[in-house]
Amino acid sequence: MNPKLRVLATARYGWFSRADALAAGYTDSELRRRLRAGQWSRLCRDVYVEPGTWPVGEQPWDRDRRLHLLRTRAVADRMSGAVVVSHQSAAVLHGLPSWGLDLTKVQVTKPAGRARSDLVTDVHRSRFEPGEVTVVDGLRVVSPARAITETACASSYEVGVVLADAALHHRLVTPEALVTTADRHHFWAGSPAARGAARFANGLSESVGESRLRVLMANHGVPPPVLQAEIREESGRLIGRVDFLVAGRLIVEFDGAQKYGGVGDVVLAEKWREDRLRACGYRVIRVSWADLDQPHALADRILAAI
Repeated sequence: MNPKLRVLATARYGWFSRADALAAGYTDSELRRRLRAGQWSRLCRDVYVEPGTWPVGEQPWDRDRRLHLLRTRAVADRMSGAVVVSHQSAAVLHGLPSWGLDLTKVQVTKPAGRARSDLVTDVHRSRFEPGEVTVVDGLRVVSPARAITETACASSYEVGVVLADAALHHRLVTPEALVTTADRHHFWAGSPAARGAARFANGLSESVGESRLRVLMANHGVPPPVLQAEIREESGRLIGRVDFLVAGRLIVEFDGAQKYGGVGDVVLAEKWREDRLRACGYRVIRVSWADLDQPHALADRILAAI
């Protein structure tokens, strides 16, 4: 990529259009040749990116998220401010988790006119209440509370909880704003999921896995846990802070990807911590991502431990 085009693409977070390439001195035949050679890749119609600049070792889900953000910026630029980025596209722009989100198409909303969608963009039509539209990196975007409500309505209660927990944890919203926004749009299809998620949300959940585990336990009748409970010895010495304390004596910990997969001091410290918890009379259950895919078996295991 020549310096002129690189400056422009960098200013746009990595994407450029056919018109940009022509203005920078490339021809259509050169553009096609670079596409065939894999030097450039088509992001959407007449919009391209340069794969050679992508992070090395990037996980597929991180790449999907990053490319969705680029596609969202390109779509917003093409529509020249006539729409507001919404639903899961807005959630991603606000930095919320992309777990469970369908990122195949950019989601935007317009307050009036025809809601025409295409292969790249879903265009919705809806009016906005005061405070429901904000600006993120120069783009008009629905507020975090509205993005969560829209996405939960269009996907699931569990996705809504994951988003709402993360938004509360990072102080993007207040519990009151979540509930008020979900209730305001009670006439939307799927609104029971959004209203339920808003009320169940808890900012003490620190990860997608913890949020999903909370939903699983509630669905299977596990007593409501205390989140991020501090466990101390009789002397008052702090042993550690645990993800969930259930029924006063059962500790449930969610182990994310390779959370304790290292060697040396980290593993030894964790072993000491778990030994001390058991010595103080607690039972400890560890939950992995794979366990979440077997909800009935995991719930039975937790209930049996109680």
